[in-house]
Amino acid sequence: MSSDQLRISMLQTDIVWQDKEENLRLLRGKLQKLRGETDLIILPEMFSTGFSMQSHSLGEPVTGKTITTLQAWANEYAVAIAGSYIAYDHSTYYNRAFFLTPEGDSYYYDKRHLFRMGGEYDSFSSGSKRLIVPYRGWNICLLVCYDLRFPVWSRNRKNEYDLLIYVANWPASRRHVWDALLKARALENMSYVCGVNRIGSDGNGLSHNGGSVLYSARGEVLTSIPDNEEHISTTKIDIQSLHQFREKFPAWRDADNFQLEDSSESL
Repeated sequence: MSSDQLRISMLQTDIVWQDKEENLRLLRGKLQKLRGETDLIILPEMFSTGFSMQSHSLGEPVTGKTITTLQAWANEYAVAIAGSYIAYDHSTYYNRAFFLTPEGDSYYYDKRHLFRMGGEYDSFSSGSKRLIVPYRGWNICLLVCYDLRFPVWSRNRKNEYDLLIYVANWPASRRHVWDALLKARALENMSYVCGVNRIGSDGNGLSHNGGSVLYSARGEVLTSIPDNEEHISTTKIDIQSLHQFREKFPAWRDADNFQLEDSSESL
């Protein structure tokens, strides 16, 4: 099934530190309220644990409880769910983004740019492949937090995606960077851009104040969530208006060609 319009729900929430059971319990209550009201629910980065480096004790395979529970809820509530969690895969740990559809399809992206200042390289491996998800006539690129600082990785070559999503645990101390770069990604890629961040303090004492927002390809704020508030915002976006803008102002035709080289580090 395809649709010119897509209803997106941003879930800006606090996260109970390293408590998967409680975070899943809290999430279910929010999903129940969104039944029939949305097409895609976007959660923050590491929604079930917070930005923890305890990968060996918290990591799960895609067949583990976190993903299987979310997949069942996607089916039950007839909605796609995106976010990230701590993944264990063939003796390797990843900060893994997921996109789960109500039809039972699942897509995964392993965060490429690990946050070295927070020790992420010591606990996780870097991914090497970008993900673009086909969903209801839309092409959706899903990235994670620190990826936002690296525009080449998100470059929208020949309009290969229509919606760019960043899920994050972005600290309040660098919030101005989050605000500036999300808008820049929308303008330079001529795409809808959605950033979903958490609120509250994590187990390391870092404060997060949110800033979850959805931009149009023109850099206009379509919706945003007030700082430091747990809140759900649902907004409808339209693919035909995006196509019309790209045709009217085809700057993408003059983009530079380039080829990415693998610069990921081995642990």
